[in-house]
Amino acid sequence: MPNSVLSPATREANLLVDFYDRLPRAIAACVSDPAPIRDGGSFSPGFLLPELDQPLRDFLAPATAAWQHLGQYGGHRLTLLDLTRNPGTGTTKTFASLLIVARAVEYIRRYGEPVTIFSPTSANKGTALRDAVLRAIEAGLVEPEQLRVVVLAPASCLGKLRSSRLSTDPALRALNPLLLYTGPEPEEVKAIGRAFADKHAAEVPGRLWYSLDLANYLVADTARAFFEQEVDPIGPVPRLHAHAVSSAFGMLGYHRGRDVLEEDGLASPDTRPATLLVQHLGTPDMVLNLRHGSFDREGLPAYEPDGQGLFRQSADPRFPQVTYDPQEVLDPTFYTHRPATSPAMNDLIERFGGDGIVVSLAECVERYPQLRELLAPTSCALPADLRALREWSLVMALTGVANAVDRGLVEEGRDIVVHGSGSYGAADYRLLESDAMIQVASVEDVAEAVLRP
Repeated sequence: MPNSVLSPATREANLLVDFYDRLPRAIAACVSDPAPIRDGGSFSPGFLLPELDQPLRDFLAPATAAWQHLGQYGGHRLTLLDLTRNPGTGTTKTFASLLIVARAVEYIRRYGEPVTIFSPTSANKGTALRDAVLRAIEAGLVEPEQLRVVVLAPASCLGKLRSSRLSTDPALRALNPLLLYTGPEPEEVKAIGRAFADKHAAEVPGRLWYSLDLANYLVADTARAFFEQEVDPIGPVPRLHAHAVSSAFGMLGYHRGRDVLEEDGLASPDTRPATLLVQHLGTPDMVLNLRHGSFDREGLPAYEPDGQGLFRQSADPRFPQVTYDPQEVLDPTFYTHRPATSPAMNDLIERFGGDGIVVSLAECVERYPQLRELLAPTSCALPADLRALREWSLVMALTGVANAVDRGLVEEGRDIVVHGSGSYGAADYRLLESDAMIQVASVEDVAEAVLRP
C-alpha cells in the first residue's frame, strides 16, 4: 500500500490502483458468478480484470479520492470524502466507469470481440463512461473500433453534457454517438435503452453491453470503505455517512465494502456507521419509502404559500421547511422514481441506523455562502456565483447534513462523513457541440442512429 494512503497529512488514495488486490474479494461479495454472459441478447464481459501494468495504471490514474476534515458543525466532527477529483467528470461516476471499461478491455483481449457499451444516463454516468473509453483508447489499451460507448441522455440534462475528443474527432464521434432524448419524461431513457438492447443487440457488431446492472457500480464503491479503514478507522465515536442519492448505488457499494472488511476480520460490525440519505423534492422517493413504506407523493407534507412568494411547512422535519416550488427539480441528475434499491437501503438503515432528509433549492441557496467558505480549502471549492454551479450533489448533501443536525435528526456525539459525490461549475468544462448530438424520441430512432449512422 502506498504511503499516500496511510499519511494523515495527505489522506489521499487512488481507490482502484491502491486497492486493486482487494477488488477480486469485492467482486466475490457483489456478484454470484464473475464469468462472462454471452447468451443471446444478454451480454456481460464478466468481472475478470487486466493485469495491473503501467498502461493500466495510467488509465486508472484519475480514480483518486481524498479524506479531509472540515471542522465541527453543531458539535459533530465533519469530514469530506472527496470523490470529485477527476477533472474529466467532477463526479464519483469515474470509479465505476473506469472499472467497467477495464473489464471490457479484458474481455476484448481474451475473446477478440469488439464491445459496445450502451448506457442511459441523466448525464454524469454517460460523461464518466465517455471519459473512461477515451482514456482506454489514449492509453493504448484498445483500438477505437474495439471499444465503443453509446450514451442516451434526456434533453433536460443537455447543459451537463461535455465536449471531448469523442465529440470533436469525426471518427470517434461516429463510433461513439451521444443521443439526446427529446420526450417529456427524462426517466424514459431507461425504458427506451432497455428496449433497444432487447430488440437490436444482435445487429450491433461484436457485443452490446447494456451496463446499468447494479453490480457494475457496487464493486468500485466498495473501495470507499477500504479507504476509510486505512486512513480513519471508526473507533469508539459512532459515525454517520451522508450522501445525496438518486438510487443510492454509492452507499450500497460502501456498505458492501464494509461487509468485506467485517467478514475478513478487519472491521467490527459494532462500528458500522449509520446512513443519511439526502434527496430533493423532484424525486424524494427513497426518503418517502424509508419513512412511509411507499413511494407515493401523498407522503409529502402539505405546503402552503406564505404570502411572500415561498411555500412552507413545519409538520415534518425530514422535508424542506421552505421551498420556491413544492414540485421543483433542484438538479435533473437526480431523476429516478421508485428505485429498486430502496428495500436494500431501508434494511441497512434499520440495522445500522440513520435517516433520510429532503432539501430544497431555497435551503441550498440560504446555506451557499456558509458552504462555500467551508469548502474553500478543498478541491471542491464552489463558484462565487451559485448560478454557475452545474452539479449540486455536494451542496445538497451538506445542506441535508446541516438541516438534519439543526432539526435533531442526527444522534448526538456522532462524527459525520459527507460523500462528495459530485460538484462542478460552468467554468470546469466545455459544453457538448450541437453537431455532436443526435436527437431521438423512440427505440427506432436509437436504432437508426446506432446501427445506420
